[in-house]
Amino acid sequence: MITADSLPDDVTTLKALVLAGQAALTKATAAQLAAEAKARNLEAEVRARTLLIEQMKFTIAKLKHEQYGPSSERASVLEQLELELADLEEDAAEAEAAAQMAAEQAKAEKIDVRPFERRRPARRRLPEHLPRERVVHPAPATCSCCGGDRLRKIGEDVTETLELVPRQWKVIQHVREKFSCRACEAITQPPAPFHPISRGRAGPRLLAHILFAKYGLHLPLTRQSTTYAHEGVALDVSTLADWVGAAAATLMPLVEAIKAHVLAGERIHADDTTVPVLAKGKTRTGRVWTYVRDDRPFAGHAPPAALFFYSPDRSGVHPETHLAGYAGLMQADAYAGFNRLYEASRKPGPIIEVGCWAHARRKFFEIARLKKAPIATEAVAQIDELFAIEREINGLAADQRKAVRNERSRPLVEALHAFLHERRAKLSGKSETAKAIDYSLKRWQVFTRFLDDGRLCMTNNAAERELRAVAVGRKNWTFAGSDDGGRRAAAIYTLIQAAKLNNVDPQAWLADVLARLPDHPASKVADLLPWTWKATAVAATA
Repeated sequence: MITADSLPDDVTTLKALVLAGQAALTKATAAQLAAEAKARNLEAEVRARTLLIEQMKFTIAKLKHEQYGPSSERASVLEQLELELADLEEDAAEAEAAAQMAAEQAKAEKIDVRPFERRRPARRRLPEHLPRERVVHPAPATCSCCGGDRLRKIGEDVTETLELVPRQWKVIQHVREKFSCRACEAITQPPAPFHPISRGRAGPRLLAHILFAKYGLHLPLTRQSTTYAHEGVALDVSTLADWVGAAAATLMPLVEAIKAHVLAGERIHADDTTVPVLAKGKTRTGRVWTYVRDDRPFAGHAPPAALFFYSPDRSGVHPETHLAGYAGLMQADAYAGFNRLYEASRKPGPIIEVGCWAHARRKFFEIARLKKAPIATEAVAQIDELFAIEREINGLAADQRKAVRNERSRPLVEALHAFLHERRAKLSGKSETAKAIDYSLKRWQVFTRFLDDGRLCMTNNAAERELRAVAVGRKNWTFAGSDDGGRRAAAIYTLIQAAKLNNVDPQAWLADVLARLPDHPASKVADLLPWTWKATAVAATA
C-alpha cells in the first residue's frame, strides 16, 4: 500500500514513478481490451460453429427425410393405417379360410368345431354395366326326401362372382370389291379406307391402347412387347416405336388446339420438372414444362387443360418461347428464368407474377418438422388458417372470393407480415428460419396479389398436380431416349392430361379421335377436343 511517507521527496523521482505507473496502467488496459476482444471473437466463433452445426443437422435431417420419409407434407399416419388395415383384413381372411377348411375337415370326421366368426364389411354390388353370363347348376331329378319325381320350380338363388376374360385380338379385313361394267368394261372399286397412320397395320383402338399404356400407365414399350408376346401376338419394340411416332404426328393438330385454348386464359399456372435423357454413355437432365388453365376455382366456364413442353435444359429462353404470345396472370415459383416475362417493356405485354404460398409454407414446414423451431411452427399455423378459408370459397365466383378475402384473409396476412418482421430482427441471417422468412418477405407483393383478385389461387398446386404424371412415369421408363422422344412425350402428355382434367377416358377418346382425324376437316379440329367430344357423346346418348 502506498503512503505519503513511502513516497520519495525528489521531484524527478516522483515524476519517474508516476510515468512508470501510467505505463503499467496503459499496458494493463491494453491487455484487458485484447482479452475482451479475444473473448468476443471466441464467442462469435462459437456462435458461428453452433449455427453451422445446426445447419448441417438440418441438411442431414432433410436428406434423410427425402430418402426415407413420406413425400407428402401432411402426416402420412392415415396412409400407414390404411396399409396396416389392409394387411389385417388379409390376415383375417386367410385365418377365416383356414378355419373353414379345418371345420369342414373336422365335420367329415364327426367332430364339432366352434365356428370362426368376424364382422365382414358390407359387400358392394358388382358393376351393373358388366355383361352377365348364367351358369345354371341342374337340380336333382328326384326328391332327396321321398324319392318322388314330381318337382316344381319355385325360385332360384343367384350368386355372382367377378371374373376376368383375357382381351381378344383380332384382324379386321377391309375388303374392297371390284366390279366390271359389262357395257364399257370400266373397273369400279370403292376407295381405300383412311388409316390412323400411313401404311400402318395398327387400328385406332390398338394405337390408343399403346399410347395410353406408355404415357398414361407408364409402361415402357419393352414391357408392352413382352405382354403382347405372352398373348400370342409378336410385336417388336421397333414396330411399337414406329407406331407411337406416327400416331403422335397424326395427333399434333389436337395438341396445337389445346395450346391455343390454354394460352387464351386470363390466368395460367406454370411449373417444370426434370427428365433424364439418354446421352453417349450416360444420361443428361432435360426439363418438362407445364402450363395449366383451370378456371374452376373461381366458377369459370372454360374447360380445364394442361399444356406440356420439353426442353434439353432449364434456360429461361424456353418459357419465353412457350409464352411468346401470352400476356396475363401467371402463378409460378420464384424461378429466375421467368423474370424477363415480368418486365414492363415486354411484348405483347408483361405477365403479372403471382406467388405460390405452398412454396413459402414448405420452407417453414421443413424447419418445423425437422428442428421443431417455434417460429416456423407458428408461421405454418398462420398460413394454414389462410388455406382453411380458401377451401371454403373454392368454386365461388371471383367477386365473392375477393369479398371474403378482404374481410377474413387480409387481417391474417397483415398479422403474419408483422410477425415475420418482428421475428426476423432477432435472428442471424445465416439461420434456416431467417432464410425462410426472407424468401417470403422479399416476395410479399406477389404473395399478396390474391387478396385483390378473386380469380387467383393461393398456390401453384394445379401445375404441380399435372407434373405428377411425369414424376411417376420417369420412375418406370427411367429416361427419355432423345430430345425428340421428350418432345413427343410432352405432346402425348398434353392430350392425356387434358382428357383426365375433363373426366374423359383418355383411351376411348384417343381411339375415336385416331379413327376420325385422317378425314376430319382441319377447320373443325376443335370438335374433337376432349370437352367438346364429351358433350357430343352425352348428347348422342341422350
